[in-house]
Amino acid sequence: MNIIIVGGGKVGKALTEQLNEEGNSITIIDIVPEKVEYISNRYDVMGIVGNGATHEIQQQAGIVTADLLIAVTASDELNLLCCLIAKKAGNCKTIARVRNPEYNSEVEYFKEMLGIAMLINPEYASATEISRVLRFPSAIKIDTFAKGKIELLKFRLLENSPLIHHSVKEIATDFHCDVLVCTIERDRQAFIANGNFIFEKDDIISIIATPKNASYFFKKIKIKTQQVNNAMIIGGGSIAYYLSKILLKSGISVKIIEKNEKRCEELSILLPEATIIHGDASDQEILMEEGLEKAGAFVALTNMDEENILFSLFAKSKMSGKLVTKINRTDFDEVIQSMNLDSIVNPKSLTAEYIALFVRAMKNSMGSNMETLYTIIKGKVEASEFKIRTNSRIAGVPLEQLKLKDNVLIAGIMRENNMIIPRGHDKIEIGDSVIVVSTHLGLHDICDILE
Repeated sequence: MNIIIVGGGKVGKALTEQLNEEGNSITIIDIVPEKVEYISNRYDVMGIVGNGATHEIQQQAGIVTADLLIAVTASDELNLLCCLIAKKAGNCKTIARVRNPEYNSEVEYFKEMLGIAMLINPEYASATEISRVLRFPSAIKIDTFAKGKIELLKFRLLENSPLIHHSVKEIATDFHCDVLVCTIERDRQAFIANGNFIFEKDDIISIIATPKNASYFFKKIKIKTQQVNNAMIIGGGSIAYYLSKILLKSGISVKIIEKNEKRCEELSILLPEATIIHGDASDQEILMEEGLEKAGAFVALTNMDEENILFSLFAKSKMSGKLVTKINRTDFDEVIQSMNLDSIVNPKSLTAEYIALFVRAMKNSMGSNMETLYTIIKGKVEASEFKIRTNSRIAGVPLEQLKLKDNVLIAGIMRENNMIIPRGHDKIEIGDSVIVVSTHLGLHDICDILE
């Protein structure tokens, strides 16, 4: 696909990296020459310096033959204008990043009247992601396949876990659970699961199962599955606002601590059911006085990564509830992971991931069979969902007879609303959705898993 990306910030850079790896032809546009030079040289893509909201610059970028334009500049209005011009100049599909909460209720209008295929609000997407893990607090991350019918859940093994010293293959025999272990992370190493792998304390495990079977499995291994009852949120920005609305609707009580008095007054009007505290969360006494030790969840959402990390580390030392930490920068991923901060949310990475999912759906309609792709372990392991629409080399052959590449796991088969945990004698059929977990990044076709 020919894709034009307007905006060379962190989201534009992440999108360029991800979509370029998947075989798309990318052109990046930005008004800052240094950004264009850096991205175009690093990822070997075409770069144009200029205003992406002008017809002239879009013409230079090849808008006439483009399949998609993605506008992710810092300005909502500029993004919408880019999409409007692109729609008129090239009649391609368009995606705009829109962050202002005032525009959130106008999404359908923008889609219908401006012809924009997708509007992505990073703050709302982050709030949705956080609310998902607060409903299932034992999970670090939850991804969904087959339109929500299959879940991939990541969780950490605590010292009292009954899984410790058991092997992967003993899950079925000893715990009688219909789940499939996909990956294990240990000491910054990633492993595709095999039957003889022995679990140890602090392993981070990812499993695939239906929501019902996942819930049953967690109960069997004595992990809580109930949603949290209350949440303490630090920072009263847009994510906090969206998250609070979702949590309050789910029956979860919310307390927001915000140091800007004017913003507290605004939140009091916008969220009358929430408790709004005017105070500085860096004052530990305030956190303790407001009930940190009894909080079911602690969510750090200030605009400073360093503050969020420190707040979460303090909360971890005082409470046993769910921790969620917003991190904007990705430069020090390994260091942050070593802190065991539970769930990390990165709005920019999440935005890039949502847009990439839309692009894959577009490619699917143009002939590719990939439906969904998630990063399980950044730069190491991905989980892909493929739809088998036509006969192929893998269809009708018992899985045990397929010559798969090393470090490839067929993790699930969805057939007529029924999930199959794959065994050696099972066969993939036309119409199936197949989930593949692999260390081979950037798979484009289901047949790419074969030697």
